[in-house]
Amino acid sequence: MKRFFYTGLLISGVSLLSCKKNNKTGAQNDRIEITAITINGQPVATSVNNINTDPQIRVKCSAPLQRNAVLQSVRLKDAGDADVPLSVTFAENDSTALFKPGHQLRHLEKYTFSVSTALKSASGGSLVSAVSRDFATSIDSSRKFPVITDNALLDTIQKRTLNYFRDFAHPVSGMIREGSKHPPDIVTTGGTGFGIMALLTGVERAFITKAAGLEQVRRITQFLMHTAQTFHGAYPHWLNGATGAVIPFSADDDGADLVETAFLVQGLICARQYFNGSDIDEVNLRADINTIIGNVEWNWFQQNNQPVLYWHWSPDKAWAMNLKIQGWNECLITYVLAAGSKNSAIPKTAYDEGWARNGGIRNGKVFYTYPLPLGPDYGGPLFFAHYSFLGLNPNGLTDAYAQYFTQNKNHTLINYTYCRTNPAGYYGYSDSVWGLTASNIRDGYTAGSPTNDRGFIAPTAALSSFPYTPKESMAALHFYYYVLGDRLWKAYGFTDAFSLDVLKNGGAWFDDAFLAIDQGPVVVMLENYRSGLLWQLFMSAPEVTAGLQKLGFTFSN
Repeated sequence: MKRFFYTGLLISGVSLLSCKKNNKTGAQNDRIEITAITINGQPVATSVNNINTDPQIRVKCSAPLQRNAVLQSVRLKDAGDADVPLSVTFAENDSTALFKPGHQLRHLEKYTFSVSTALKSASGGSLVSAVSRDFATSIDSSRKFPVITDNALLDTIQKRTLNYFRDFAHPVSGMIREGSKHPPDIVTTGGTGFGIMALLTGVERAFITKAAGLEQVRRITQFLMHTAQTFHGAYPHWLNGATGAVIPFSADDDGADLVETAFLVQGLICARQYFNGSDIDEVNLRADINTIIGNVEWNWFQQNNQPVLYWHWSPDKAWAMNLKIQGWNECLITYVLAAGSKNSAIPKTAYDEGWARNGGIRNGKVFYTYPLPLGPDYGGPLFFAHYSFLGLNPNGLTDAYAQYFTQNKNHTLINYTYCRTNPAGYYGYSDSVWGLTASNIRDGYTAGSPTNDRGFIAPTAALSSFPYTPKESMAALHFYYYVLGDRLWKAYGFTDAFSLDVLKNGGAWFDDAFLAIDQGPVVVMLENYRSGLLWQLFMSAPEVTAGLQKLGFTFSN
């Protein structure tokens, strides 16, 4: 009997162990996996853009789900980490859960959908591993303003943008402040030149009175003649708008900036040609401008007669920056003005050997089917096609190196096509959202281009390109104004830059600042597209004609 009793216990124990082992294996076999997550039918591996504001999130699992555990195991969080309520329905024998937000989501915002291991199968098995997916909602494509004619829209853009050069004119000097967020006494030499040209546009279009435009330009010229610091006749990049003292642009850049001076002179020449009446104020203005221009010692900046111009000179650091002005970039205007100077002209050799680098300026490659005559691959930032050509008319402008309308048009089309094809995959880039140039970006500033694409679009890039790409630029203008206008269109025109890429750039970003050197070309190049006003004024100046002829250009004025 004893033997049989122990035998029975042994058999019973083996049976119990076997049951426990089988139960554990069964629980493991009941564990579930998520086999697919889709949002509005679109598979989501890690993240996805362009989701509407009332999405359906579909979670497909490897086994039927325990219904009462589902909502406890999922979360939808917005960019501020706040929970969005969810409702759920089931399909495919409860193996698929379909979630809907309890309210409309916000446009252009990041959301995170997550499922924790608290998700249970109907038989009690847990989720193998937690899952999280990010998505960004779409642009609000509704029209923000009533549709008006394109001609009225161009008037609207120019008039509003011109306000920058009135409201951000320094109260003492009349010169233009660097930016709306910069310290208020920093005024910009080049931006003031652009601003003068914008003021002339405003007078011509009756946005401001002739008396108001003349008064501001006269105040600027008086300050430049009698108060502002100069170095061999050239002005620094930044000045104190009240005292005229240099404000260093960088540690070694605390003296002359010849390129900024050229941009200023470009504007002053246009003003001299525009205010051509016999009124004493206009007569005096022209005389003052001639004095300012005549004082610039262009050839001194060859640094001991080298066949090239140098960008900077400092009274205490001399040529420490040692930056040659060599092409292709925004500086062509500097050589034209230096060659045409009455008092201190440079020789043609400085242009050919220095600026053109004995032909090294040429590119000659083809990008997106467009031949690029000059400059870096893909053309560089678009301001290369703007700053010198606020006054220089590229139509029919040709020298030994390029036909300049072709150069600027193809450069712009390369930039446009790059953004349209969007090889870097930034959300929002399209045939209506394009234009890479120097601008503010989130927490900084960069010279955007196809080879330096950070995902930030500057409205000035497409809008200042109207003379080259009117159809493409108008499409961009329509989108910026009608679709993005509630975020982008402010008191002084379009803000400096924006990014629509929520996931790559830390959320959608719309700048709240304006820069003189970006607002000015918008007004001026739109006017050159519409009437050619600034081109006509600048190209009629004798020193411009002389400079172009000396450098071997053919042109029409």
